[in-house]
Amino acid sequence: MMEQDRTPGIVSARPEMTAAIMAETGLDEALLHDIVHRFYARVRSDDLLGPIFAARISDWGPHLERMVAFWSSVALMTGRYHGRPVAAHAPLPIAASHFDRWLALFRETAQEMCTPAGAAHLIERAERIARSLRIAVAETQAGPGAVPSLA
Repeated sequence: MMEQDRTPGIVSARPEMTAAIMAETGLDEALLHDIVHRFYARVRSDDLLGPIFAARISDWGPHLERMVAFWSSVALMTGRYHGRPVAAHAPLPIAASHFDRWLALFRETAQEMCTPAGAAHLIERAERIARSLRIAVAETQAGPGAVPSLA
């Protein structure tokens, strides 16, 4: 259950931790909203990533809301996201080049919009997420019992 603690305006499962992260990084819900929206605008217009998303997402509003909740949970420890990102990405026709491009666009967006501490905080998490998803996708694509190629 979410709590609203002595930290006004913060709805989080861990309000003190969220407030500390916000103070250290300059990140908040409004900034994460703007980052997610700018990042996915870039993704949608990207020659490599755009077609993959266009084939699967027709109503961007709910997807963007879900991604803001995801990044709120990942970056601010709010606990807002309740989904299964590996299951959503594992069957996609994507390879290492897609993850590299995703990270490049994400880094660019974070560095443009955040304080240096905020950008570093987000980029570190994005790199971990990309690594995990890349491994999960490779394992799914390799099939049961096969050794995946991570190249």
